[in-house]
Amino acid sequence: MANLATTIKEEIQRLARKEVKAQTGSTKQAVAQYRREIAKLKREMKEQEKKIAFLEAQERKRIGQPKVAEKAAEGVRFSARSVKAQRDRLGFSAANYAKLVGVSELTVYNWEQGKTRPRKEQLAALVAVRGIGKREALAKLELLKAQEKKAAGKPKKKTPKKAK
Repeated sequence: MANLATTIKEEIQRLARKEVKAQTGSTKQAVAQYRREIAKLKREMKEQEKKIAFLEAQERKRIGQPKVAEKAAEGVRFSARSVKAQRDRLGFSAANYAKLVGVSELTVYNWEQGKTRPRKEQLAALVAVRGIGKREALAKLELLKAQEKKAAGKPKKKTPKKAK
C-alpha cells in the first residue's frame, strides 16, 4: 500500500510540475519579449541622447560665434546712437551688453557718449550683435556666464616649489 501511495504522490507532483510549466511558459516568453523591447528602447534612447548632445554643442558653437566676419565690418559705419539704441532694443544693461560684445562696461559707455570708437574686431562684434534678436542674445549671454563660472570653478595649477 505504501508503494501505491508514493507512486500516486510522484504522479501528482509530475502533473503539477507539468501544469506549472505550461502556465509559466507563456509568461516566460512574454518576459523575454519585454526584455528585448526594453533593450531596444535603451539603445534608441542612447542614440537620441547622443544626437541631442551633438545638436546642443552645435547650437552653443553657433551662438558663441559672431555671424559677421571682420571683412564684413569694413563697410559699416559706427554711430554712438546706434550702440545705445541696440542696447536699449535688447533691454541689456551696459554690463551685460559689454559681456555680449566682449569689452568692458566703460568701453560701452565711452562708445555711447561718442568719446571713443571701436577697433576693427570690436566693430565686427558690434555688427554681429546687431543681427541677433533678444532671445538669441539672452542665450548667448547665459552661455558666456556659464563659461565664466566654469573657468572660475577650475583651480589654478600650482607649480611645484624648488627644494633649497
